[in-house]
Amino acid sequence: MHTTISAKLINITAAALTGAALLFGSGAAHANQILARVSLSQQTMEVLVDGRPTFAWKVSTGGRGYVTPTGSFKPTRMHEMWYSKKYDNAPMPHSVFFSGGYAVHATYAIKNLGRPASHGCVRLHPDNAADFYQLVEAFGPANTSIVIVK
Repeated sequence: MHTTISAKLINITAAALTGAALLFGSGAAHANQILARVSLSQQTMEVLVDGRPTFAWKVSTGGRGYVTPTGSFKPTRMHEMWYSKKYDNAPMPHSVFFSGGYAVHATYAIKNLGRPASHGCVRLHPDNAADFYQLVEAFGPANTSIVIVK
């Protein structure tokens, strides 16, 4: 239910912003931009759509002995369901890859959200990962930035 409502909201938002960009022409050059800002120190991900805070979620990033890369990235590929070739075919639902094998994706270990626990990926609650995946799909990877800061 939550995913269906979120998907409808995302699709309506995408359509409205696309319509505004067409209506206002070049003045809306920055329309349809997604910024996902991941804070390693706070273990959170804030999603802004056209500069407006839209979502704020708990995440799990690289645990002891593992690193989550910092910097600014663009999604390189997306998979509704991916299985890690490196970590025993671990499921990675709603994967948005941004640097080599690093991705924003769902986790079933939701009790670990809010603290470092991954092998370097950015893990989200399954509902939030589905929302983020649909948002990137609707707005496009070229219009999405994933920024990871300490």
